[in-house]
Amino acid sequence: MFEALTDKLTGVFKRLGGKGRLTEKEIDEALREVRVALLEADVNFKVARDFIAKVKERAMQPAVLESMTPAQAVMGIVQEELTAILGGAQKRLSAASQPPTIVMMVGLQGAGKTTATAKLALYLKRGGNKPLLVAADVKRPAAVQQLVTLGKQIDVPVYEEGTGTPGDKVCEHALQRAKETGANWMILDTAGRLHIDEEMMGELGRIKERLHPHESLLVVDAMTGQDAVRAAEEFHKKVSLTGLVLTKLDGDARGGAALSVSSVTGVPIKFIGMGEKVDALEPYHPDRLAQRILGMGDMATLIEKAQEGIDEKKAKEIEKKFRKAEFDMEDMLEQFKTIKKMGSIGNVLGMIPGMSMLSKKMPTANVDDKAMARVEAIILSMTKRERRKPEIINGSRRKRIAMGSGTTPAEVNRLLTQYEEMRKMMKRLQSGRTKHMTDSFMRQLGGGR
Repeated sequence: MFEALTDKLTGVFKRLGGKGRLTEKEIDEALREVRVALLEADVNFKVARDFIAKVKERAMQPAVLESMTPAQAVMGIVQEELTAILGGAQKRLSAASQPPTIVMMVGLQGAGKTTATAKLALYLKRGGNKPLLVAADVKRPAAVQQLVTLGKQIDVPVYEEGTGTPGDKVCEHALQRAKETGANWMILDTAGRLHIDEEMMGELGRIKERLHPHESLLVVDAMTGQDAVRAAEEFHKKVSLTGLVLTKLDGDARGGAALSVSSVTGVPIKFIGMGEKVDALEPYHPDRLAQRILGMGDMATLIEKAQEGIDEKKAKEIEKKFRKAEFDMEDMLEQFKTIKKMGSIGNVLGMIPGMSMLSKKMPTANVDDKAMARVEAIILSMTKRERRKPEIINGSRRKRIAMGSGTTPAEVNRLLTQYEEMRKMMKRLQSGRTKHMTDSFMRQLGGGR
Protein backbone atom coordinates (compact mmCIF):
# COMPACT_ATOMS: atom_id res chain seq x y z
CA MET A 1 0.00 0.00 0.00
CA PHE A 2 1.40 3.41 -1.13
CA GLU A 3 4.83 1.81 -1.54
CA ALA A 4 5.97 4.01 -4.45
CA LEU A 5 4.64 7.21 -2.86
CA THR A 6 6.20 6.39 0.53
CA ASP A 7 9.58 5.71 -1.09
CA LYS A 8 9.57 9.03 -2.94
CA LEU A 9 8.38 11.11 0.00
CA THR A 10 10.90 9.59 2.43
CA GLY A 11 13.61 10.24 -0.18
CA VAL A 12 12.62 13.92 -0.45
CA PHE A 13 12.67 14.45 3.32
CA LYS A 14 15.95 12.59 3.71
CA ARG A 15 17.58 14.98 1.26
CA LEU A 16 16.04 17.99 3.00
CA GLY A 17 17.25 16.72 6.37
CA GLY A 18 20.85 16.70 5.18
CA LYS A 19 20.85 20.40 4.28
CA GLY A 20 20.56 22.05 7.71
CA ARG A 21 18.97 25.48 7.13
CA LEU A 22 16.63 25.62 4.11
CA THR A 23 16.14 28.29 1.46
CA GLU A 24 12.87 29.06 -0.33
CA LYS A 25 14.37 27.57 -3.51
CA GLU A 26 15.15 24.26 -1.77
CA ILE A 27 11.62 24.02 -0.34
CA ASP A 28 10.19 24.86 -3.78
CA GLU A 29 12.22 22.08 -5.40
CA ALA A 30 11.22 19.58 -2.71
CA LEU A 31 7.52 20.41 -3.05
CA ARG A 32 7.79 20.07 -6.83
CA GLU A 33 9.05 16.52 -6.27
CA VAL A 34 6.22 15.85 -3.81
CA ARG A 35 3.67 17.10 -6.36
CA VAL A 36 5.05 14.79 -9.07
CA ALA A 37 5.02 11.87 -6.61
CA LEU A 38 1.35 12.54 -5.76
CA LEU A 39 0.33 12.69 -9.42
CA GLU A 40 2.25 9.48 -10.18
CA ALA A 41 0.38 7.86 -7.28
CA ASP A 42 -2.87 8.67 -9.14
CA VAL A 43 -3.93 11.47 -6.80
CA ASN A 44 -6.56 13.79 -8.29
CA PHE A 45 -4.87 16.80 -9.98
CA LYS A 46 -6.87 19.44 -8.05
CA VAL A 47 -6.26 17.68 -4.74
CA ALA A 48 -2.49 17.55 -5.40
CA ARG A 49 -2.42 21.22 -6.49
CA ASP A 50 -4.34 22.47 -3.43
CA PHE A 51 -2.26 20.30 -1.10
CA ILE A 52 1.05 21.70 -2.40
CA ALA A 53 -0.28 25.27 -2.23
CA LYS A 54 -1.24 24.88 1.45
CA VAL A 55 2.05 23.23 2.40
CA LYS A 56 4.06 25.88 0.54
CA GLU A 57 2.21 28.75 2.23
CA ARG A 58 2.96 27.34 5.69
CA ALA A 59 6.52 26.18 4.89
CA MET A 60 7.63 29.60 3.63
CA GLN A 61 6.93 31.25 7.00
CA PRO A 62 10.05 32.70 8.72
CA ALA A 63 9.42 30.48 11.76
CA VAL A 64 10.02 27.43 9.54
CA LEU A 65 12.89 28.77 7.41
CA GLU A 66 14.77 30.03 10.48
CA SER A 67 14.12 26.90 12.55
CA MET A 68 17.04 24.81 13.79
CA THR A 69 15.33 21.74 12.28
CA PRO A 70 13.48 23.09 9.23
CA ALA A 71 13.22 19.71 7.47
CA GLN A 72 11.35 18.26 10.46
CA ALA A 73 9.10 21.32 10.55
CA VAL A 74 8.24 20.92 6.84
CA MET A 75 7.57 17.21 7.34
CA GLY A 76 5.26 18.05 10.24
CA ILE A 77 3.34 20.46 7.98
CA VAL A 78 3.10 17.81 5.24
CA GLN A 79 1.78 15.29 7.78
CA GLU A 80 -0.89 17.71 9.04
CA GLU A 81 -2.04 18.71 5.53
CA LEU A 82 -1.98 15.09 4.36
CA THR A 83 -4.18 14.14 7.32
CA ALA A 84 -6.55 16.96 6.32
CA ILE A 85 -7.01 15.77 2.71
CA LEU A 86 -7.41 12.20 3.95
CA GLY A 87 -10.44 13.34 5.94
CA GLY A 88 -9.11 15.02 9.09
CA ALA A 89 -10.69 13.42 12.16
CA GLN A 90 -11.99 9.83 12.27
CA LYS A 91 -15.69 9.51 11.36
CA ARG A 92 -17.57 6.67 13.09
CA LEU A 93 -20.87 4.98 12.23
CA SER A 94 -23.91 6.76 13.65
CA ALA A 95 -26.17 4.50 15.74
CA ALA A 96 -29.94 5.09 15.78
CA SER A 97 -31.61 6.28 18.98
CA GLN A 98 -34.16 3.48 18.47
CA PRO A 99 -32.72 0.19 17.12
CA PRO A 100 -32.24 -1.30 14.67
CA THR A 101 -29.70 0.99 13.04
CA ILE A 102 -30.08 0.48 9.28
CA VAL A 103 -26.98 0.53 7.09
CA MET A 104 -27.52 0.50 3.30
CA MET A 105 -24.49 -0.84 1.41
CA VAL A 106 -24.30 0.31 -2.23
CA GLY A 107 -21.76 -0.06 -5.02
CA LEU A 108 -20.87 -1.35 -8.47
CA GLN A 109 -20.27 -5.03 -9.17
CA GLY A 110 -16.69 -6.14 -8.57
CA ALA A 111 -15.96 -3.64 -5.79
CA GLY A 112 -16.41 -6.31 -3.09
CA LYS A 113 -19.73 -5.00 -1.75
CA THR A 114 -21.18 -8.32 -0.55
CA THR A 115 -17.93 -9.33 1.14
CA ALA A 116 -17.60 -5.87 2.73
CA THR A 117 -21.18 -6.21 4.03
CA ALA A 118 -20.28 -9.43 5.84
CA LYS A 119 -17.02 -7.92 7.13
CA LEU A 120 -18.94 -5.00 8.59
CA ALA A 121 -21.37 -7.41 10.30
CA LEU A 122 -18.44 -9.26 11.90
CA TYR A 123 -16.88 -5.97 13.03
CA LEU A 124 -20.16 -4.94 14.69
CA LYS A 125 -20.63 -8.39 16.24
CA ARG A 126 -17.16 -8.26 17.79
CA GLY A 127 -18.14 -4.91 19.28
CA GLY A 128 -20.94 -6.59 21.24
CA ASN A 129 -23.77 -5.88 18.77
CA LYS A 130 -26.40 -8.17 17.27
CA PRO A 131 -26.42 -7.59 13.48
CA LEU A 132 -28.79 -8.97 10.84
CA LEU A 133 -27.60 -9.30 7.24
CA VAL A 134 -30.15 -8.70 4.46
CA ALA A 135 -29.69 -10.29 1.02
CA ALA A 136 -31.31 -7.58 -1.11
CA ASP A 137 -29.03 -7.96 -4.14
CA VAL A 138 -31.54 -10.02 -6.12
CA LYS A 139 -30.24 -8.92 -9.55
CA ARG A 140 -27.13 -11.08 -9.23
CA PRO A 141 -28.34 -14.61 -8.33
CA ALA A 142 -25.00 -15.63 -6.81
CA ALA A 143 -25.06 -12.64 -4.42
CA VAL A 144 -27.82 -14.09 -2.22
CA GLN A 145 -26.04 -17.42 -1.82
CA GLN A 146 -22.70 -15.67 -1.29
CA LEU A 147 -24.12 -13.63 1.60
CA VAL A 148 -25.78 -16.70 3.13
CA THR A 149 -22.44 -18.56 2.98
CA LEU A 150 -20.57 -15.63 4.54
CA GLY A 151 -23.25 -15.30 7.23
CA LYS A 152 -22.72 -18.94 8.25
CA GLN A 153 -18.96 -18.40 8.27
CA ILE A 154 -19.18 -15.50 10.75
CA ASP A 155 -22.25 -16.86 12.59
CA VAL A 156 -24.49 -13.89 11.76
CA PRO A 157 -28.12 -14.49 10.62
CA VAL A 158 -29.07 -13.61 7.04
CA TYR A 159 -32.58 -12.63 5.94
CA GLU A 160 -33.24 -13.70 2.35
CA GLU A 161 -36.19 -14.43 0.06
CA GLY A 162 -34.23 -15.77 -2.90
CA THR A 163 -34.37 -13.75 -6.13
CA GLY A 164 -38.13 -13.68 -6.71
CA THR A 165 -38.96 -10.65 -4.53
CA PRO A 166 -37.81 -7.09 -5.41
CA GLY A 167 -34.89 -5.89 -3.31
CA ASP A 168 -36.79 -3.00 -1.72
CA LYS A 169 -39.57 -5.38 -0.57
CA VAL A 170 -36.97 -7.78 0.89
CA CYS A 171 -35.60 -4.88 2.96
CA GLU A 172 -39.08 -3.97 4.24
CA HIS A 173 -39.78 -7.57 5.31
CA ALA A 174 -36.30 -7.81 6.90
CA LEU A 175 -37.03 -4.81 9.12
CA GLN A 176 -39.90 -6.73 10.72
CA ARG A 177 -37.60 -9.74 11.25
CA ALA A 178 -34.96 -7.50 12.88
CA LYS A 179 -37.53 -6.17 15.35
CA GLU A 180 -38.80 -9.67 16.13
CA THR A 181 -35.31 -11.09 16.76
CA GLY A 182 -33.93 -8.07 18.65
CA ALA A 183 -31.22 -7.27 16.11
CA ASN A 184 -29.81 -3.81 16.82
CA TRP A 185 -28.06 -3.39 13.44
CA MET A 186 -29.47 -4.27 10.01
CA ILE A 187 -27.06 -4.26 7.06
CA LEU A 188 -28.60 -4.22 3.58
CA ASP A 189 -26.61 -5.74 0.72
CA THR A 190 -28.35 -3.90 -2.15
CA ALA A 191 -28.09 -4.61 -5.88
CA GLY A 192 -24.89 -3.73 -7.72
CA ARG A 193 -24.47 -3.08 -11.46
CA LEU A 194 -21.65 -2.96 -13.96
CA HIS A 195 -22.49 0.73 -14.34
CA ILE A 196 -24.75 3.33 -12.70
CA ASP A 197 -28.24 3.22 -14.24
CA GLU A 198 -31.73 4.57 -13.53
CA GLU A 199 -33.19 1.19 -12.48
CA MET A 200 -30.45 0.70 -9.89
CA MET A 201 -30.83 4.22 -8.50
CA GLY A 202 -34.62 3.91 -8.51
CA GLU A 203 -34.47 0.86 -6.25
CA LEU A 204 -32.01 2.55 -3.89
CA GLY A 205 -34.29 5.59 -3.79
CA ARG A 206 -37.28 3.42 -2.82
CA ILE A 207 -35.28 1.75 -0.02
CA LYS A 208 -34.23 5.17 1.33
CA GLU A 209 -37.81 6.45 1.16
CA ARG A 210 -39.35 3.45 2.95
CA LEU A 211 -36.68 2.48 5.49
CA HIS A 212 -34.82 5.79 6.06
CA PRO A 213 -31.39 4.15 6.55
CA HIS A 214 -29.18 5.86 9.12
CA GLU A 215 -26.06 5.15 7.06
CA SER A 216 -25.62 4.85 3.27
CA LEU A 217 -22.15 3.44 2.64
CA LEU A 218 -20.62 3.19 -0.83
CA VAL A 219 -18.16 0.33 -1.32
CA VAL A 220 -15.44 1.36 -3.79
CA ASP A 221 -12.46 -0.57 -5.15
CA ALA A 222 -9.24 1.38 -4.44
CA MET A 223 -7.50 -0.39 -7.33
CA THR A 224 -9.76 1.34 -9.89
CA GLY A 225 -8.01 4.63 -9.11
CA GLN A 226 -9.81 7.78 -10.24
CA ASP A 227 -12.78 5.67 -11.44
CA ALA A 228 -13.47 5.08 -7.74
CA VAL A 229 -13.61 8.86 -7.22
CA ARG A 230 -16.00 9.32 -10.16
CA ALA A 231 -18.27 6.50 -8.92
CA ALA A 232 -18.37 8.09 -5.46
CA GLU A 233 -19.35 11.45 -6.95
CA GLU A 234 -22.21 9.88 -8.96
CA PHE A 235 -23.61 7.85 -6.07
CA HIS A 236 -23.40 10.82 -3.73
CA LYS A 237 -25.47 12.95 -6.14
CA LYS A 238 -28.15 10.25 -6.39
CA VAL A 239 -28.44 8.80 -2.86
CA SER A 240 -26.66 11.24 -0.48
CA LEU A 241 -23.92 9.00 0.90
CA THR A 242 -22.93 9.19 4.56
CA GLY A 243 -19.67 7.28 4.19
CA LEU A 244 -17.30 5.21 2.07
CA VAL A 245 -15.78 1.75 2.47
CA LEU A 246 -12.54 1.55 0.49
CA THR A 247 -11.71 -2.07 -0.42
CA LYS A 248 -8.53 -3.72 -1.76
CA LEU A 249 -6.40 -0.92 -0.34
CA ASP A 250 -3.66 -3.46 0.42
CA GLY A 251 -3.41 -4.29 -3.30
CA ASP A 252 -3.00 -0.72 -4.57
CA ALA A 253 0.67 0.29 -4.56
CA ARG A 254 -0.23 3.83 -5.70
CA GLY A 255 -3.21 4.58 -3.43
CA GLY A 256 -4.38 7.73 -5.22
CA ALA A 257 -8.06 6.92 -4.73
CA ALA A 258 -7.68 6.98 -0.94
CA LEU A 259 -5.91 10.32 -1.14
CA SER A 260 -8.55 11.84 -3.41
CA VAL A 261 -11.97 10.36 -2.82
CA SER A 262 -12.85 11.99 0.49
CA SER A 263 -11.42 15.36 -0.48
CA VAL A 264 -13.20 15.47 -3.89
CA THR A 265 -16.61 14.19 -2.73
CA GLY A 266 -16.76 15.57 0.80
CA VAL A 267 -17.92 12.10 1.92
CA PRO A 268 -15.83 10.59 4.77
CA ILE A 269 -14.15 7.21 4.47
CA LYS A 270 -15.36 5.15 7.44
CA PHE A 271 -13.73 1.76 6.80
CA ILE A 272 -10.89 0.33 4.73
CA GLY A 273 -10.49 -3.25 3.51
CA MET A 274 -6.96 -4.55 4.06
CA GLY A 275 -7.18 -8.11 2.72
CA GLU A 276 -9.42 -10.95 1.59
CA LYS A 277 -10.04 -12.47 5.02
CA VAL A 278 -13.49 -11.85 6.49
CA ASP A 279 -11.99 -9.95 9.44
CA ALA A 280 -9.82 -7.72 7.23
CA LEU A 281 -11.86 -4.55 7.72
CA GLU A 282 -10.48 -1.65 9.75
CA PRO A 283 -12.01 1.60 10.99
CA TYR A 284 -10.43 4.42 8.99
CA HIS A 285 -8.03 6.76 10.81
CA PRO A 286 -6.80 9.59 8.52
CA ASP A 287 -3.93 10.53 10.86
CA ARG A 288 -2.65 6.96 11.04
CA LEU A 289 -2.80 6.55 7.26
CA ALA A 290 -0.85 9.80 6.82
CA GLN A 291 1.85 8.40 9.14
CA ARG A 292 2.08 5.21 7.10
CA ILE A 293 2.34 7.11 3.81
CA LEU A 294 5.24 9.12 5.25
CA GLY A 295 7.03 5.92 6.35
CA MET A 296 6.35 6.60 10.05
CA GLY A 297 4.46 3.34 10.63
CA ASP A 298 1.23 2.94 12.59
CA MET A 299 2.01 1.62 16.06
CA ALA A 300 -1.46 2.52 17.40
CA THR A 301 -3.21 0.13 15.00
CA LEU A 302 -0.50 -2.52 15.47
CA ILE A 303 -1.00 -2.49 19.26
CA GLU A 304 -4.80 -2.63 18.86
CA LYS A 305 -4.50 -5.64 16.56
CA ALA A 306 -2.04 -7.34 18.90
CA GLN A 307 -4.35 -6.86 21.88
CA GLU A 308 -7.22 -8.45 19.89
CA GLY A 309 -5.18 -11.48 18.91
CA ILE A 310 -3.15 -12.14 22.07
CA ASP A 311 -4.20 -14.52 24.80
CA GLU A 312 -3.35 -12.63 28.03
CA LYS A 313 -2.06 -15.71 29.89
CA LYS A 314 0.16 -16.81 26.99
CA ALA A 315 1.36 -13.22 26.49
CA LYS A 316 2.56 -13.06 30.11
CA GLU A 317 4.33 -16.42 29.80
CA ILE A 318 6.11 -15.34 26.61
CA GLU A 319 6.99 -11.97 28.15
CA LYS A 320 8.74 -13.75 31.04
CA LYS A 321 10.67 -15.95 28.59
CA PHE A 322 11.50 -12.89 26.50
CA ARG A 323 12.96 -11.08 29.51
CA LYS A 324 15.07 -14.13 30.46
CA ALA A 325 16.05 -14.79 26.80
CA GLU A 326 14.51 -18.29 27.12
CA PHE A 327 12.39 -17.92 23.97
CA ASP A 328 12.28 -21.30 22.15
CA MET A 329 10.89 -22.52 18.80
CA GLU A 330 7.51 -23.38 20.36
CA ASP A 331 7.20 -19.76 21.48
CA MET A 332 8.18 -18.64 17.98
CA LEU A 333 5.39 -20.80 16.54
CA GLU A 334 2.93 -19.26 19.00
CA GLN A 335 3.99 -15.78 17.88
CA PHE A 336 3.48 -16.68 14.21
CA LYS A 337 -0.07 -17.81 15.01
CA THR A 338 -0.73 -14.48 16.76
CA ILE A 339 0.66 -12.48 13.83
CA LYS A 340 -1.53 -14.44 11.38
CA LYS A 341 -4.60 -13.37 13.36
CA MET A 342 -3.55 -9.73 12.87
CA GLY A 343 -3.79 -9.89 9.07
CA SER A 344 -1.36 -10.20 6.16
CA ILE A 345 2.34 -10.04 7.05
CA GLY A 346 2.93 -7.17 4.62
CA ASN A 347 0.20 -5.15 6.29
CA VAL A 348 1.57 -5.83 9.79
CA LEU A 349 5.15 -4.94 8.76
CA GLY A 350 3.86 -1.71 7.19
CA MET A 351 2.72 -0.57 10.64
CA ILE A 352 6.24 -0.77 12.08
CA PRO A 353 8.15 2.54 11.73
CA GLY A 354 11.04 2.26 9.26
CA MET A 355 10.23 -1.31 8.22
CA SER A 356 9.48 -0.33 4.61
CA MET A 357 13.01 1.09 4.29
CA LEU A 358 14.58 -1.84 6.19
CA SER A 359 12.96 -4.42 3.89
CA LYS A 360 14.71 -2.83 0.89
CA LYS A 361 18.13 -2.92 2.58
CA MET A 362 17.63 -6.40 4.07
CA PRO A 363 15.76 -8.89 1.85
CA THR A 364 15.36 -11.21 4.86
CA ALA A 365 13.12 -8.58 6.49
CA ASN A 366 10.81 -8.60 3.48
CA VAL A 367 8.68 -11.54 4.66
CA ASP A 368 5.43 -12.50 2.96
CA ASP A 369 2.60 -14.84 3.96
CA LYS A 370 4.00 -17.76 1.89
CA ALA A 371 7.38 -17.47 3.59
CA MET A 372 5.65 -17.47 6.99
CA ALA A 373 3.75 -20.61 6.01
CA ARG A 374 7.04 -22.35 5.13
CA VAL A 375 8.58 -21.33 8.47
CA GLU A 376 5.51 -22.63 10.30
CA ALA A 377 5.74 -25.95 8.40
CA ILE A 378 9.42 -26.30 9.38
CA ILE A 379 8.73 -25.76 13.08
CA LEU A 380 5.76 -28.16 13.02
CA SER A 381 8.01 -30.83 11.47
CA MET A 382 10.32 -30.71 14.50
CA THR A 383 9.82 -32.92 17.51
CA LYS A 384 8.79 -31.27 20.78
CA ARG A 385 12.34 -31.77 22.11
CA GLU A 386 13.85 -30.14 18.99
CA ARG A 387 11.54 -27.13 19.31
CA ARG A 388 12.56 -26.67 22.94
CA LYS A 389 16.29 -27.34 22.35
CA PRO A 390 17.09 -26.33 18.74
CA GLU A 391 20.81 -26.72 19.43
CA ILE A 392 20.42 -30.56 19.16
CA ILE A 393 19.37 -30.31 15.49
CA ASN A 394 22.26 -31.81 13.50
CA GLY A 395 22.62 -32.60 9.79
CA SER A 396 20.44 -35.74 9.73
CA ARG A 397 17.71 -34.03 11.76
CA ARG A 398 17.78 -31.09 9.33
CA LYS A 399 17.19 -33.46 6.40
CA ARG A 400 14.27 -35.14 8.18
CA ILE A 401 12.69 -31.78 9.10
CA ALA A 402 13.12 -30.53 5.52
CA MET A 403 11.44 -33.66 4.09
CA GLY A 404 8.57 -33.38 6.57
CA SER A 405 7.94 -29.71 5.80
CA GLY A 406 8.42 -29.82 2.02
CA THR A 407 11.38 -27.45 2.25
CA THR A 408 15.17 -27.79 1.88
CA PRO A 409 17.90 -28.32 4.53
CA ALA A 410 19.20 -24.86 3.58
CA GLU A 411 15.85 -23.28 4.53
CA VAL A 412 15.85 -25.17 7.84
CA ASN A 413 19.40 -23.99 8.49
CA ARG A 414 18.44 -20.38 7.64
CA LEU A 415 15.56 -20.47 10.14
CA LEU A 416 17.81 -21.84 12.88
CA THR A 417 20.36 -19.09 12.17
CA GLN A 418 17.65 -16.40 12.34
CA TYR A 419 16.38 -17.93 15.59
CA GLU A 420 19.88 -17.70 17.13
CA GLU A 421 20.18 -14.07 16.01
CA MET A 422 16.81 -13.41 17.64
CA ARG A 423 18.01 -14.89 20.94
CA LYS A 424 21.15 -12.75 20.85
CA MET A 425 19.07 -9.65 20.17
CA MET A 426 16.84 -10.46 23.17
CA LYS A 427 19.87 -10.58 25.45
CA ARG A 428 21.01 -7.20 24.14
CA LEU A 429 17.52 -5.80 24.74
CA GLN A 430 17.85 -6.42 28.46
CA SER A 431 20.40 -3.64 29.05
CA GLY A 432 20.23 0.12 29.57
CA ARG A 433 18.07 2.40 27.41
CA THR A 434 17.01 -0.45 25.10
CA LYS A 435 15.52 -2.33 28.05
CA HIS A 436 13.55 0.78 29.03
CA MET A 437 12.17 1.05 25.46
CA THR A 438 11.29 -2.66 25.42
CA ASP A 439 9.50 -2.42 28.77
CA SER A 440 7.53 0.60 27.53
CA PHE A 441 6.39 -1.27 24.40
CA MET A 442 5.52 -4.41 26.38
CA ARG A 443 3.36 -2.32 28.71
CA GLN A 444 1.53 -0.80 25.74
CA LEU A 445 1.07 -4.20 24.16
CA GLY A 446 -0.33 -5.55 27.38
CA GLY A 447 -2.71 -2.63 27.83
CA GLY A 448 -0.76 -1.31 30.83
CA ARG A 449 -0.51 -4.68 32.58
